[in-house]
Amino acid sequence: MQFIETRGNDGSRAKNVNFSDAILNPSASFGGLYVPQSLPSVGIEFLEKHKNSHYKTLAADFLDSFNIDIDPQIIAQALSRYDNFDDPKNPVPLEQIEDNCFVSELYHGQTRAFKDMALQPFGYILSSLAQQRDEQYLIMAATSGDTGPATLETFKDQDNVKVVCLYPDGGTSDVQRLQMVTEEAKNLKVIGIKGNFDDTQSSLKSLLASEDFKQDLASRDIKLTAANSVNFGRIIFQIIYHIHSYLELVRNGSISLGDEIYLSVPSGNFGNALGGYYAKKAGLPIKKILIASNINNILTDWINSGEYDISHRELVLTQSPAMDILKSSNIERVMFDKFGATRTKELMESLDTNKKFSLSKEELQSLREDFDACYSDDQEGNRVIAHYANKGYIMDPHTATCIRAYQDLRKKDIPTIIYSTAQWTKFSTTVATALGYDAKDDLDALEWISKNRSLKVPAVIQGLFDKEVKHSIVVEQKSIKEEMLKFL
Repeated sequence: MQFIETRGNDGSRAKNVNFSDAILNPSASFGGLYVPQSLPSVGIEFLEKHKNSHYKTLAADFLDSFNIDIDPQIIAQALSRYDNFDDPKNPVPLEQIEDNCFVSELYHGQTRAFKDMALQPFGYILSSLAQQRDEQYLIMAATSGDTGPATLETFKDQDNVKVVCLYPDGGTSDVQRLQMVTEEAKNLKVIGIKGNFDDTQSSLKSLLASEDFKQDLASRDIKLTAANSVNFGRIIFQIIYHIHSYLELVRNGSISLGDEIYLSVPSGNFGNALGGYYAKKAGLPIKKILIASNINNILTDWINSGEYDISHRELVLTQSPAMDILKSSNIERVMFDKFGATRTKELMESLDTNKKFSLSKEELQSLREDFDACYSDDQEGNRVIAHYANKGYIMDPHTATCIRAYQDLRKKDIPTIIYSTAQWTKFSTTVATALGYDAKDDLDALEWISKNRSLKVPAVIQGLFDKEVKHSIVVEQKSIKEEMLKFL
């Protein structure tokens, strides 16, 4: 499988690259991204083959159909990371909460968030490639709360890689911050940034594209890569769980093979939704992908009106911080797939320069063939959390945004899969508030919910509050490069 660039080729790079090159060097021409030249089929024949497959078997065959240039033994070892999830036989359980509403729980890995699903195997593959090539890599990650802990977890103590994780100071939950700043491995560095996630992500993208920074690294014999969803190595693993969740509906008798379903996806940087889009394009019977946003509802504007305008908008900090994003990286890959490289370059350059762009009527119509969108605010999220808690199901605030999409956007009464991207333990203060308890901090909230709802707090979460903080630095954006070079 060859990978091509979303904004066309600038003449200084190869026009087509292998998967390994795309993940080791994810920055493409003109600031674009890498995408697969084509997609393998996951139609009825593929689904029938894996009707009763273990998750790892499904994943291995899907990756094999992509024909990526990674040794099968490395892939097998990468997928064995799922053996450390709560249930190795089923790392992504599906729970029914309404007659036609099912929650795909993506958070049963080490850091209790959906980023483990992609980053656990991806991290092993990337570090293995670095060792095979006898090269040293700096892996950069910008996080709104979940990518950071998952990136640090997968790369800690790995040879040939160092990781710098950037997070917006004050823009994560207590648990998310502690998962990062208490990491002890010597190859990890965590830096708080004064600003929001968009500021943090912009800083990362600027450094990825900076020739001066690359020269600084080259003088140390270090190459640069990224672990965010700008890297297709993340996205390829995010396609698989959509296929698995569909097959779970078949297995429990809710649908027959070939029946259409809806996906309801809480969306910030759009990687999770992009995985669903690629699955749909590859043949998975998806009626539509329903995008759920919080009050930072730029994706709702884009999908409903074709307008992507952040020129007069300020990011609002909410109780669903992983969605507190105004510049969603992965919309670029969708637009490339629908409109081509020339138009995508024009639209993204307008967003970079003017902070806005507009789709034509025909382009919007094409976008809406696959997506619908809506949003809800924190107050509605609290009502949703309380409602389902009273029915015996505890969800986090990101998952709660999906209920509005389930209720309002479906045109047919067919099964809907909601994607739960984090366990309630990562946002316990918000959940406690929704349940009527004013907790003083995350630890207080965890203990109250655990006691009052008879829920066990995982040891990896409970133990965070006794660990020593190892990374306390918080800097302005302009100081990020200096701090990175000190670390190196």
